[in-house]
Amino acid sequence: MTTLGILMLCHTALDRAAQVARHWAAEGCPVVLHLDARVGPAAAARLQAALAGLPGVRFCPRRRCDWGTWGLVAATQDAAAVMLGAFPSVRHVCLASGACLPLRPVAELRRYLDERPDTDFIESVTTADVGWTVGGLDLERFTLHFPVPWRRRWLFDRSVTLQRRLGLRRAIPEGVVPHLGSQWWCLTRRTLAAILSDPRRPVLDAYFRRVWIPDESYFQTLARRHARRIESRSLTLATFDAHGKPHVFYDDHLGLLRQSGCFLARKIWPGADGLYSGFLVPGPAETAAAEPDPGVIDQVFAAAALRRTKGRPGLYMQSRCPRESWENGKTAAPYSVFEGFAEVVADFEAWLGQATGGPVHGHLYAPERAMFAGGATTAAGALSDSATLRDYNPQSFLTSLIWNGRDRRQCFQFGPRDRQEISWFLAMDPNAQISVITGAWAVPLFRAGREMAQIRREAAALQQTETAHLEVLRSRHARARVRIWPLASFVADPIGPLQTILDEISPRARHRLTLAPRLVDLTGFGRFLQALRNLGLKPLRMGDFPVDRPPPAAPGRLGRTSLAG
Repeated sequence: MTTLGILMLCHTALDRAAQVARHWAAEGCPVVLHLDARVGPAAAARLQAALAGLPGVRFCPRRRCDWGTWGLVAATQDAAAVMLGAFPSVRHVCLASGACLPLRPVAELRRYLDERPDTDFIESVTTADVGWTVGGLDLERFTLHFPVPWRRRWLFDRSVTLQRRLGLRRAIPEGVVPHLGSQWWCLTRRTLAAILSDPRRPVLDAYFRRVWIPDESYFQTLARRHARRIESRSLTLATFDAHGKPHVFYDDHLGLLRQSGCFLARKIWPGADGLYSGFLVPGPAETAAAEPDPGVIDQVFAAAALRRTKGRPGLYMQSRCPRESWENGKTAAPYSVFEGFAEVVADFEAWLGQATGGPVHGHLYAPERAMFAGGATTAAGALSDSATLRDYNPQSFLTSLIWNGRDRRQCFQFGPRDRQEISWFLAMDPNAQISVITGAWAVPLFRAGREMAQIRREAAALQQTETAHLEVLRSRHARARVRIWPLASFVADPIGPLQTILDEISPRARHRLTLAPRLVDLTGFGRFLQALRNLGLKPLRMGDFPVDRPPPAAPGRLGRTSLAG
């Protein structure tokens, strides 16, 4: 006794649709096909010829089926009417597409349904319970007018916006509680016949004709009016990406599809020869009628979607990069930025590299070139020291440097002489540890021995740049770990700040500084600052450097580095 009938909505890859239809028919299942009216006559003739002579195969009248339009519902109604009229022994009717593929023997599906003769398998949930719709329309798809298809996006969006502004609303027919769910269902003959013969069908059809994506709501809503027992789930595996588009299954998904235990799956790639040859195998039921377990595949695809949409920390890719704040962290690993240290501490880069054991770069954003550690012209990841390439996208330059060197702590110098476009990025990156000696920009000017009149304008520009940068670091939007010391405070006690820095870079090293590295000679620096004041420039944030006394001597100021374990 035939108990299962198949409705197939066919649009493309008609050779595959014919192959699947022959499989259903060979297993004793009647098949009714609807062929999209947009398919050309030659292709339609080839499909009909491929299925000619099969007694259990029928075609229904053709309609145009644009995505999300009433044509898909009307085509399903036509196919269902042919099925119920031509095959009176059918007890369950399963809706599939030409891209669906049975994953288990047909005998298993038939036995599963025979054990549940009064159960309708259709995903059907109220709009209040839906958390998976993509596009921003839940209840509004039932209360607004949709005179144009969604694919005409410009007109569609403006129509929705205008109706919202004007407060236009359509009344939901009395007794109808809108439900949503997957388009792919398996209904009992009784429920399907009741939907098609509903005395209010003209009113209901007229209403749903203007509902957005009615193929996901028409049968899902009306089944609630007529079904005896509903299992709110589909027997067809269908997974969707973050944009609401169906995932496509390929040959390398064969193992996952077998593990799912689902009876059907969509959407199958037409070129997946391994899937079609692996699943379209006639034969009796080999296993018990186990419950389908789509969670196996859902977990894999959810993890893949999370990796694609969120990504790994600090790794940028095309699908996320154009959209701000879609990245999973700005950079891949913690790094340290030093501002003013190389100007005050003699051979600071060499000292820090010895103390931490990691790469210490110079001024990566210097105007002339990127100063990589050791004077290298390239860094890991084939990063060039070219200022032109770096300045084309300063943020990508830094994220690439951190990503490719994430196995070790990256350190580099920064200051008001450097390109400042990266300033906000540094301040907003939680991975950044920024240590600043304010006013240190004046030390190279002091040691240059140039005429004060020549220095004044440059000093004013550097001070203005530093002021703007400090405002960024102190912004409420900043997420970096920022420590700031005035120049005079650092010179008076360099061991404290340097110990703090080392502890953050290597918290497990437990090295204690007993002597600070050698500082540059700042004798006469107070008179230099006074000379700037005399020229009309007020130096800021250097701290107290008396004019007539040398700067306070720091412990170990002229000694070598000493680390006690």
